[in-house]
Amino acid sequence: MEWIFLAAVVAVAGYGIVIYNGLVALRNRVKNAFSQIDVQLQRRYDLIPNLVETAKGYLAHERGTLEAVIAARNQAQAAAGRASAGAAGAIGELAGAEAALGGLLTRFFALAEAYPDLKANQNMAQLQEELASTENRVAFARQAYNDAVMGYNTKREQFPDSVVANTFNFAAAEQWQLESAQARTAPKVSFGQS
Repeated sequence: MEWIFLAAVVAVAGYGIVIYNGLVALRNRVKNAFSQIDVQLQRRYDLIPNLVETAKGYLAHERGTLEAVIAARNQAQAAAGRASAGAAGAIGELAGAEAALGGLLTRFFALAEAYPDLKANQNMAQLQEELASTENRVAFARQAYNDAVMGYNTKREQFPDSVVANTFNFAAAEQWQLESAQARTAPKVSFGQS
């Protein structure tokens, strides 16, 4: 009888260890997926000042737009730093900052289209192509991150995994999503005087 009880205790403990290790692996997958977003965002942040510098001579009277792009880039970069440090609510803040930056970049590129010399500038064209490629990578990394978060959150909420998750404080991971209605709408671009 003692052997049966001992075997049951060992089996339950072993199963708990398997659950714990699975949760650790999934949590690390979420961290890695966020790191992939961070890498692509940093690439984007590095490209934006080069784009603005290239365009400055052509868009001298659009100084407000250029400054807004750089300010949004700096805000997004700061939010990315807070998110990578694991601050509560930082993923939502980063998503909002990225949405604002994306809207300003759309406006910037629309303005650039109005200047044939700038549009024909080889350096500008190359930077735009690199940024478009980076945007695709960012979108893919966000999708991979949300997939990793979903897998982790699902496992930590299922029974009996939830018992182990709650016992060892495996907190829910935050999905990457746009919270504001303004961030979900396409930006309006106007070449008229305001």
